[in-house]
Amino acid sequence: MARLTTVPLILLVGIAAGTADSSNSDLHERARVTELWSPVPAKVTPGIVNAPPSDAVILLGDHTLAGWVNRQGAPAGWHLQDGVVTVAPGSGDILTTEHFSDVQLHVEWRTPGEVRGHSQGRGNSGVFLMDRYEVQVLDSYDNPTYSNGQAASIYKQHIPLVNASKGPGQWQTYDIVFMAPRFNDSGRLLKPARVTVLHNGVLVQNHVTISGPTSYVGAPNYEAHGPASIRLQDHGNPVSYRNIWLRRL
Repeated sequence: MARLTTVPLILLVGIAAGTADSSNSDLHERARVTELWSPVPAKVTPGIVNAPPSDAVILLGDHTLAGWVNRQGAPAGWHLQDGVVTVAPGSGDILTTEHFSDVQLHVEWRTPGEVRGHSQGRGNSGVFLMDRYEVQVLDSYDNPTYSNGQAASIYKQHIPLVNASKGPGQWQTYDIVFMAPRFNDSGRLLKPARVTVLHNGVLVQNHVTISGPTSYVGAPNYEAHGPASIRLQDHGNPVSYRNIWLRRL
């Protein structure tokens, strides 16, 4: 009969620990292959509540409309008081003098507290990205209209997932992430625009595809273009805006 050899317990523990250490070391080495240490993201100080973060471009602040013009390139003719700009009906749309492409855009807006009109004639305005693609502004609180024309619709293209509208006269917010369309050198569309919209903090457009520039009549159709203005619409209603800022993406 073969003689059994007794291995000290402490030696068995040591062998097991050594095997585990080796296994863990190999695991960590393999994990390091997928660790990226560069580039290091730039530091940005977040804003408090709806205040702009430290890397934002301020489009509408407290005292001036210097960064906005009308369609003819003349100074914007809307009313500005205490950081709030209000549509002067009949004066026309206003546009930023700076041009933008991919952006994160924050807009605060308010329809009149006194309700006048109905459907599209009640608190109507719009936020146009790249001067072409409209996120509808409308008093959609107990105000039936066509669904792809209500507040937070991508006008005539995408119905919002829900109606997150507040009542007339209350400040509301849009937080928009917009990715511009891409064209090749010959003007052929390579990638359509896409947009995500949060209305009063509620997701209402989830990375939807934009079919082309906003069109009141007929189907949209892309034409090649580069960076362009943010535009606010004069639709004949005294809608107000404040605290507009964006981040270039």
